[in-house]
Amino acid sequence: MADCKLLIIWHSRTGGSAALARAAADGAGEAAVLMAADDAAPADLLAAAGYLFVGPENLAALSGAMKEMFDRCYYPCLGRIEGRAYATIICAGSDGENAQRQLDRIATGWRLRRVADPMIVNTAAQTPEAILAPKTIPADRLAEARDLGAALAEGLAAGVF
Repeated sequence: MADCKLLIIWHSRTGGSAALARAAADGAGEAAVLMAADDAAPADLLAAAGYLFVGPENLAALSGAMKEMFDRCYYPCLGRIEGRAYATIICAGSDGENAQRQLDRIATGWRLRRVADPMIVNTAAQTPEAILAPKTIPADRLAEARDLGAALAEGLAAGVF
């Protein structure tokens, strides 16, 4: 992962978070590396100047794959990425607040610096069928993710973050 400014780590089971992560990467352009949570390793986080974490809320918490990525990378990165910029996108069936809180607690432990308000996309999936169905994210929310990716990349390039 040469010269990564913005590492976008994502997990998606039904496509919503994947679409949001791709939109953010499109906005960030060449400054971004889009990486599935299963593939992310401590070296990838250490090589990045900033992070965008994109994942679903499952059962009122971070998805298992996102949590596993943090579990694998937390201690090898502890004390080595302090002060770096981060932002988040949570794709949720209802409120997404608990997953957001959980992610922020991890970022606080790493001493990362939030540089954009949390983005929570509510899909209103409340039945087992709707929860398991492929997700389509509205165009305005994809545009918001693109704008977030662009802003993060620009801020990192300008040295603002």
